[in-house]
Order: sequence, then C-alpha cells, then structure tokens
Amino acid sequence: MGLLSRKVTCNSHGQDSSYFLGWQEYEKNPYDEVKNPKGIIQMGLAENQLCFDLLESWLAKNPDAVSFKREEQSIFKELALFQDYHGLPAFKKALVDFMAEIRGNKVSFDTDHLVLTAGATSANETLMFCLAEKGDAILLPTPYYPGFDRDLKWRTGAEIVPIQCSSSNGFQITESALEAAYQEAQRKNLRVKGVLVTNPSNPLGTTMSRNELDLLVNFVTDKEIHLISDEIYSGTVFSSPAFVSIMEVLKDRKLENTQVWERVHVVYSLSKDLGLPGFRVGAIYSNDPIVVAAATKMSSFGLVSSQTQYLLSAMLSDKKFTKEYISKNHKRLQKRQNKLVSGLEKAGISCLESNAGLFCWVDMRHLLSSNTFEAEMELWKRIVYDVKLNISPGSSCHCTEPGWFRVCFANMSEDTLKLAMQRLKSFVSSITIDNQTHQDLKNMRKKNRTKWVFRLSFQSFHDREQGER
Repeated sequence: MGLLSRKVTCNSHGQDSSYFLGWQEYEKNPYDEVKNPKGIIQMGLAENQLCFDLLESWLAKNPDAVSFKREEQSIFKELALFQDYHGLPAFKKALVDFMAEIRGNKVSFDTDHLVLTAGATSANETLMFCLAEKGDAILLPTPYYPGFDRDLKWRTGAEIVPIQCSSSNGFQITESALEAAYQEAQRKNLRVKGVLVTNPSNPLGTTMSRNELDLLVNFVTDKEIHLISDEIYSGTVFSSPAFVSIMEVLKDRKLENTQVWERVHVVYSLSKDLGLPGFRVGAIYSNDPIVVAAATKMSSFGLVSSQTQYLLSAMLSDKKFTKEYISKNHKRLQKRQNKLVSGLEKAGISCLESNAGLFCWVDMRHLLSSNTFEAEMELWKRIVYDVKLNISPGSSCHCTEPGWFRVCFANMSEDTLKLAMQRLKSFVSSITIDNQTHQDLKNMRKKNRTKWVFRLSFQSFHDREQGER
C-alpha cells in the first residue's frame, strides 16, 4: 500500500454510498422476465430506453452512416486515423444545432465555445479542474445527484457545500439558503468558486423557475463567482412549465458583454435526451476563451471517438428526424411518468409534482418507523432485499429530510413497471397491516393494563374495608 498514491488508497470516491450499493445488489440478482422473474428490478438507473425504435429505424434508413461511408465511398480509414481533440466540425455544428432546437431555438450556440468530452461526468470534472482546486468549494442545492461527490471532488480536491432546500417550497432555491451556504463555506475556510445546478433537476424531475434562475445570476454576479448549469435533461421536459436555459436568461437580461457572461458555463450530454449513455458524448459550453482552451487540452483524457462523432453528426443533421424524435420522446416520457405516478397512488404513495427527467421524487415519509435517516435506511433495505426494487434513498442525494426516494421509470418495459408497482403496493399493504396489528396490540395491552390497575385498586379498597370492619 505504501507504494500507491493517497488518491488510490483514500475513501473519497463515494462508492460506499447507498446509491451505488443498490446497484451492486441489483447486479447480483437482476430481474429478468423469463430467467429470473423474482430478481431485483432496477429503478435506480436514470436511463431513457423509450425511443430506441426511432433510433434503430433511422439507422436502418441510413446505412452509409452506420458503415462509415460518404457518398457511397468508405471513409473508414479517415475515421480510424488520428484526430485531434477539437472534434469533427460537422459533429460540433450538428450538436449545437440540436441543443438550440431542444431550447426552442430561443438561444443559439457557437461551436468555437464548445468542448467535447466523454460524457457529462468528464465534462463536470474537467470544469472543476478549470475552476477550482483544494481549498475551494462549489455550492450545490440539495437534493443533488450522488455522483457529484465523485465527479466534482475525488480527483480535483475541491469541496461541495450544500445549499439546503426543503419540501416546504418544493425544494426550490431561496436567497437565504444561498447566503447560508456561502457563509458556511467561509466558516470552513473554503473559498467559494461557484454554484452548480442541474436544470432540469436530478433527482427532483423539475425545471427551475425563472425567479430561481434570476436569483442565481444575481448571486454569482454579486459574489463574483462562477455558475455551472448542468442541462443534460433539457430534452426530457414533457409538460409545463417549459425549460428555460441559463443562456436564455443571460440573453434576455442583455448580459452578453458583461463579466458574468464569461463566468456562466453549461454542461450537456446525449446520454439522457437521446438515450445514448454508452456512446459517451458530453460537452462543455463556455463563453470564457481561457476555460475553453484549457478544457479542450484536458479533453485529451476523455475523447469522443471519431466513429461516434461521424454517426451522430449524420443523425442530428437530419432535421426531420430530430423534430419527430423530440416530439415523440416528450409524449412517451409523459405517458410513462403518469403510469408511475398512478401506480404509486394506488399504493398510497405520493410524489413531488414533476415535469421532466427520467424519475420521480417519491415521498415515503409516512412509511418510516421514525423521522430519522436510520429509519430511511431501514426502509430502503427492506425495499431492496424484500420487495426487490432498487431505488435511491434521499440521504444518498444529501436530502435534509428523511423519507424521500428517487424512483426511475424510463429504463424498463411497461410490464416491468407494472410488476414493480404491484410489488410495492403489496409491501405497503403489509406494512399497514403490521402497523395496525401493532397498534391493536398496544391498545389491547393498554386496555388490559387499565383493567388490571382497576382490579388491583378495587381489591386494595375491598381489603381495606374488610380491615376497618
């Protein structure tokens, strides 16, 4: 061990989080309709599998893109040879156009400000390397994606200071919560370098309001710090209110040529909106030329393959396809989310009202044995091991209130989701029966104790009466 680095031997990766532990349990006993019908159903994976038929249909109609041909001539050798880290111009152009289309073309993006990375994980870490180091802090509103503890902290040495949000206002960011987090960082002798938000939120499944976005812009302007907007779920918004990108806010407020303009950065990916996490396509968009230059050099450690870029440049340049995909994706997500919400309601469980994402923020506080995180973990273990559903406990997302869970709905078939809801309903019913039985026993004991005390008192009075006589 002495020959290994401290980075290797330390336990700061976050792999011991219940978020990852649930995945490990699933992998030991994965549900399969035929091979393992009593296995664990994976509801902890935010993956969009609802539109693969659209993607596969496009691939079938465009064989040249799949076989790496241009005008029926093979370009395999061209793609197989060395490519520099700037990325293929055709793909970068197609990607920024797709980003604009998802945002209703209310904003446009310049390819010169775009850095390609191997997924959003790489994008977020690269930005951290550009903006922060040991002794610095990034403020994050709670609850937040558990992977950020790894992505933002593990190798960079930076720290996360939570912006504590509560269910009393739907977990929205407030000015007082922002200021409290800033002051907490200062008390810890940490220099605050920025605020990072996910919009739409993971794990809440909600879009940020214009008021929240304005509040953030005002805050980072006043403190002279950075703002990172992780917008990897921007294409999953299936109902109102509509998604508003931070770039749209800056444009509407005419902040293009101000200092804050260069301190706002956007992270994007095709993992959620297009359902292609295995392709490892992410991006950083920044108006700061120094950040763009540094991030581009750092991207050497996590490039997107030329073959992937070529295939997706053809797909995203097909405007008829992207228009149909975006529309159908929204409709299918809304339908599937409604199925989850309906199934939860039948089990007597509610969730935060949501309009985006691949999950719901589910309220199981009434199922806790006590209002503690120990009780939350106890409930989570029963759901994983007994009910055989892997869901993510709120504590893994740094939620300040016990009893909330993130439950995913887009990574499975409709039949599997139906089975999951049946399992959960049976479990809740058994808890209700157990609780009622427990309460009945308590009432019976209380009643018997009352009778016993009355009988004892009566006997004592009778004996006293006899003695007096």
